[in-house]
Amino acid sequence: MVRRLAAAVTLIGSLLLSGCGVDLGADQNGQKVSSERIDGHWLVVNYWAEWCGPCRTEIPEFNALSEQLKDKKVTVLGVNFDNLQGDELKKAADALGIKFTVLAQDPAERYELPPSEALPVTYIIDDKGKMREQLLGEQSAATVIQKLKTLRGEG
Repeated sequence: MVRRLAAAVTLIGSLLLSGCGVDLGADQNGQKVSSERIDGHWLVVNYWAEWCGPCRTEIPEFNALSEQLKDKKVTVLGVNFDNLQGDELKKAADALGIKFTVLAQDPAERYELPPSEALPVTYIIDDKGKMREQLLGEQSAATVIQKLKTLRGEG
């Protein structure tokens, strides 16, 4: 009986912790995006493409947002909508002047993000890994900061 209880507790614990401590793969520079860098952080995940005009317009906003929030346990991440990889991903990110981390692997399944056929789309994921908001259309740093404050109960 004790063994079964211990096994059940272990199983439940591992299920609760799934997602924690798991790396997000590589970034646009081929560097590992470690779990230590994102665990316990709110995430702003922006999907973009080179051919998307509004995406091009909002990239400087997300660059500024990333810089503004770097010490506030918020991480800005990009994902290429066309699933570019390796050198193609780096070239596209460089061409658009992206300074924040762009993930080579789409984290949609990990965070249970709803699919979107429209761009740009941005998701806000809380510090427990739960998707809290889907923002469709072009965003500014100010609108994302305001949405984060509201979701975090900061006003």
